[in-house]
Amino acid sequence: MAANFSALVLLLSLSYSTVPILSLGIGINYGQIANDLPAPNRVLSLLNSINISRVKLYDADPNVLSAFANSNVEFVISISNGNLQNMTSSSNAQSWIQQNVQPYISQTKISCILVGNEVLAGTDTQLMSYLLPAMQAVNTALQNLGLNQQVFVTTAHSLAILANSFPPSAGSFNPSISSYIQPILNFHSEFNSPFLINAYPFFAYADNPDQVSLDYVLFEPNNGTVDATTNLTYDNMLYAQMDAVYFAMKAMGHTDIAIKISETGWPSKGDSNQAGASVENAALYNGNLLRRIQEKQGTPANPTVPIDVYVFALFNENLKPGPTSERNYGLFYPNGTPVYSFGLQGYLPQLNYSASSINVFSYSIFLVLNMAIFSWGYNRGESTDGGGANIYVDCEFVMLVEGGGIFSNLTPCEMLCSQSPCMWDTSTEASNSIDT
Repeated sequence: MAANFSALVLLLSLSYSTVPILSLGIGINYGQIANDLPAPNRVLSLLNSINISRVKLYDADPNVLSAFANSNVEFVISISNGNLQNMTSSSNAQSWIQQNVQPYISQTKISCILVGNEVLAGTDTQLMSYLLPAMQAVNTALQNLGLNQQVFVTTAHSLAILANSFPPSAGSFNPSISSYIQPILNFHSEFNSPFLINAYPFFAYADNPDQVSLDYVLFEPNNGTVDATTNLTYDNMLYAQMDAVYFAMKAMGHTDIAIKISETGWPSKGDSNQAGASVENAALYNGNLLRRIQEKQGTPANPTVPIDVYVFALFNENLKPGPTSERNYGLFYPNGTPVYSFGLQGYLPQLNYSASSINVFSYSIFLVLNMAIFSWGYNRGESTDGGGANIYVDCEFVMLVEGGGIFSNLTPCEMLCSQSPCMWDTSTEASNSIDT
């Protein structure tokens, strides 16, 4: 058995060194408002298989941070709005860092702490008053603990903070929040941290489907719109929204702050009054967005700065409140099955080679794997009535092989057992999906 397994590891090492995987440079929002999500270690296998190495959490879940230790995944972790008042105390902020960052950062990459989410888009002025002091206290705590060179501090904003967004050159912040936004911009400028926005062209279309072009919001071919002031042409709404924020910041004296998209996505299902919420449109939005990220596109106002995006979301979350769309932004179902084809499979190894060479390479690996694993399983199995053997397969190993894209069109059972009977061990360590 040991010899067979060693051969498998060697084969996989050769395959990964021979077939490079294109890095997309995208991030993903990993929400967990659900009761059917896979365990974090399974999520790591899934993310590795689609080559995503940047994850944003809505908390600082120790189970996730521990499971991703010694991985290549970089995290944004979050402090909730309900904890902002507590974080205005420097001692509380330092305690939070010592509890939620220090125990993990030596093995798990943590690059950012998000302090609050969409605070300035609400009506709670008391909460707004806590935002900057909390950001400052967390930043000071990082400095005191020697972590400020590894971790930056920011917050995420809704586009509702804009009073005007079109044309982009007329972008401006709501005057009612100017006393909050100006010092926050100064903070970003001083500490070189990005300004994060949650941007959803879906909402603009769903609210006005008769006035907003679907092609324009889905990155599909269209005539675009021209900003008469700058003479810049926009062929999609997301870029126009980003540049509206840029011009709003410029009006307040800042062109030195990077803008990043902390959330964007499209629901695959919605209520009857939510125009555009469909599998087809979600696939187009996210697929077209991924292609533009791959091309390292910038916006018309900042063409040399590639857009930086965290897609929302990794999984459908069945316990999220609100309309149906809120539970259907996921790229994947909780069992690891894609909700739709959105382009990531296309960026796995086979795109770098001709179809014929991939088929020969895949089939060669298949034969070796099939023989080796069958032998391994036979040695471990028990006789059945038919005189055969039960084949027990470790799911982590299956996902490593299947995740490389070599057998992306086959289920694990089809991949490993197409030539022989297959019985899957249903214990914790062996399963044919990433479900827990």
